Amino acid sequence: MLLPLSDAKHFFKLHHGFLHFVNQRLKVIPNKVKSPDDISGLPPELLVRIRNTWVENVDLVQTFVEENPSHLSDNDLEIVRSWKHHVSGKFYVFRELKKHTVFLSTTSPAIAYGVLALSQPFEELIGPHLPVLTHSVLLPFRDVIIYDGLINRYPISFGPGIRRNLNEDFKSAKASRGVVTALPMTDGPIPSKAAKPRSAAKTKPVPALSLKDATEESLRLVIGLTDPFCKEHLNEEYAVLCRKLAEKLARKRPSPLLQGRLNAWASGIVRAIGGVNFLHDKTQTPYMRATDIDAFLGTSASNGTSKATTIRKMFKMYPLDPEWTLRSHMDSNPLVWAVQVNGFMMDVRYAPREVQEIAFRKGLIPYIPADRSEGE
Repeated sequence: MLLPLSDAKHFFKLHHGFLHFVNQRLKVIPNKVKSPDDISGLPPELLVRIRNTWVENVDLVQTFVEENPSHLSDNDLEIVRSWKHHVSGKFYVFRELKKHTVFLSTTSPAIAYGVLALSQPFEELIGPHLPVLTHSVLLPFRDVIIYDGLINRYPISFGPGIRRNLNEDFKSAKASRGVVTALPMTDGPIPSKAAKPRSAAKTKPVPALSLKDATEESLRLVIGLTDPFCKEHLNEEYAVLCRKLAEKLARKRPSPLLQGRLNAWASGIVRAIGGVNFLHDKTQTPYMRATDIDAFLGTSASNGTSKATTIRKMFKMYPLDPEWTLRSHMDSNPLVWAVQVNGFMMDVRYAPREVQEIAFRKGLIPYIPADRSEGE
């Protein structure tokens, strides 16, 4: 649902005046904004810089109200003053309802906000397929909640497992507070301090990030997919190796994680680790089909296959690859213990202890087999 057009125009007038004040006060973009009218012509990445500045310096709201550089009426000043109750951070745009769109916080416990769009429906801004992970700032406007006109969609979609978790979070949020439709929130069950909505979040949306920060954010999101998937459907060992592989992808320059959907990269990572450890062999425990990995992580089989192939080629991965073998499979993987001694390949587990120690110091084997044998 949209804010009435007259109200939307009024909001932009107030908001542009405030952003102009912030820019003039802190010189966020020197010499580029000479009046509030110039704000509307700025590209999104510059608007985000100004927006992030005031979110990180919320006292500027009160300073603007006290100085009133735009000569606003008392009613308009009260609207701007209310913005100190903003909520900033990441949200799942979760569901379209008749009166508003539900923004579900990423905090725990989750809070559901009923938000009105401005001049464009959210469907045009982020697409029709929900949920969508976004970054924005929610603002009170009279007796409703709106967003500040800047919304960033992260390139990620969600499989059935994550959707189920979000549905449960939404049910819990409704049972706890209902759908919050005004800021500040009215009296109700108070979430724990650790779960308090971040009113001055430091995380910046992707358009304003440096290449390094964008890579780190993509890595965090990928691990946010592979970790719960592995722990729920595979085991902790898979989670550890998938994190290690995701981190290696992030260290590439430029990182491949910046290109393509993160769901597909998450699936490709699990597929690649699974290929080394015969995850797709029914005789193995755990066992899972590759297409099931794709389905759970919310991507297509073709995308999962493509990313797994890219990863295997990039890191020269192969079945029983010692670097990517599960810890519990080390003992049964002959390639882990194959070491060249005096020009001959041998299984170092049957070599003298001093040979094992040399191989261990050189990083050729994960531990000294003699120590494991002595402890048994």
